[in-house]
Amino acid sequence: MKNLTRRGLMLILSSPSGAGKTTIVNALLNSETHLKTSISVTTREKRPNEVDGRDYYFVTPEEFQRRIDAEEFFEYAEVFENHYGTPKQFVMDTLSSGHDVVFDIDWQGTQQISQAARDDLVTIFILPPSLAELETRLRTRNQDSAEIISHRMREASAELSHWPEYNYVVTNHDINDSVATVRSILHAERHRRKRQVGLADFVNHMRHPV
Repeated sequence: MKNLTRRGLMLILSSPSGAGKTTIVNALLNSETHLKTSISVTTREKRPNEVDGRDYYFVTPEEFQRRIDAEEFFEYAEVFENHYGTPKQFVMDTLSSGHDVVFDIDWQGTQQISQAARDDLVTIFILPPSLAELETRLRTRNQDSAEIISHRMREASAELSHWPEYNYVVTNHDINDSVATVRSILHAERHRRKRQVGLADFVNHMRHPV
């Protein structure tokens, strides 16, 4: 009898900066088995609390361009004058092994991945409760200068316009509730018929045992 296995899925979370997607992703990674994170390659400067190879792969603009030319990225984009890209080989190997990959990327990256791997994709847009709350969260996390925060707030309206492109939309009023909602989406999507490899043979064997 052929064993019933599952092909992994690609879970994408997008939102304006400060809406909570990174916190949700980290909570999922701490609680979910068979879930891995896609570590992006970036040209931006490393923040004091970040570790190369854990948070991002930090590279020079020249190295980033070399990887583009070698077609090593699943997707890449420029955000706030820095470049970000998703390594292709890691993602495909992980899906084939039956594990899921979670992405913390913006709408540009989501569009690129959607064009290349729509059947493997589950997309969630995280909304803030309000723009005022979004700005408060950006200021209280103490990661960016006032100038960058103002820039992020100006960009938020354009980013919010892309919510209809996503499968699911979650408004992050409470982080624990939002994590639970995203987890329930992940669990449901894992059981979609198309992702269960060998399902027909599995059921047929029960119906017609040898």
